[in-house]
Amino acid sequence: MSELVNYRLEGKTAIVEMDDGKANALSDRMIDALLAALARAEGEASAMVLAGRPERFCAGFDLRVMMSGPDNAKALLQRGSDLLMRLYGTPIALVIACTGHALAGGALVVLTGDVRIAAAGPYRIGLNEVAIGMPVPVLAMELARDRLLPTALTRATLLAHIHSPDEAAAAGYVDEVAPPAEVMARALAEATRLGALGRAPYRATKERLRGKTIAHVRATLEDDMRALMFPAGA
Repeated sequence: MSELVNYRLEGKTAIVEMDDGKANALSDRMIDALLAALARAEGEASAMVLAGRPERFCAGFDLRVMMSGPDNAKALLQRGSDLLMRLYGTPIALVIACTGHALAGGALVVLTGDVRIAAAGPYRIGLNEVAIGMPVPVLAMELARDRLLPTALTRATLLAHIHSPDEAAAAGYVDEVAPPAEVMARALAEATRLGALGRAPYRATKERLRGKTIAHVRATLEDDMRALMFPAGA
């Protein structure tokens, strides 16, 4: 499908694997490829597994673009926000196979999954925005608020804690930790199980579960991006 994203169909499950040969940053091209893969999966599959490559799931937004000026950073964040909300609200079942490190925007991709399985190992999962000198965006805060345990939210956002896979499971980033060699098999099994559920009730229930968050993120995005890129008093 793309040199950045591999797509294949196994039965009624679409398997989408990010692999840019490096850390799987969310560049414009990666976002384009993932949106295309999601649209294809929604048209021909009942479930989708989204994975990275061994030891690297997703490093978040492309730092080269983020450091190239506020306008470029804002544009990339807006496109990435659209991808994340599309993943979060997709009518098909979405299983995340977190194959390695998932930081900042990468951790947000993990949070969009209906079921999330992480590889055991020396991997880092979390939101590091405050630690690198920026506020946690509304988008990230609301995804974290939806998915993380209430007792883990402050540590994960305000305190910028970066989690090991086991800590990520305890906090609510992921549902299960498996040996690296078993992550894809577990993700496929979960996708098959979820894909067998009725699509209409699954879609309607997901809308009831997540629709308010998605609407809020979309409604506040422009103002929040402006505040992030052009803070008052800066």
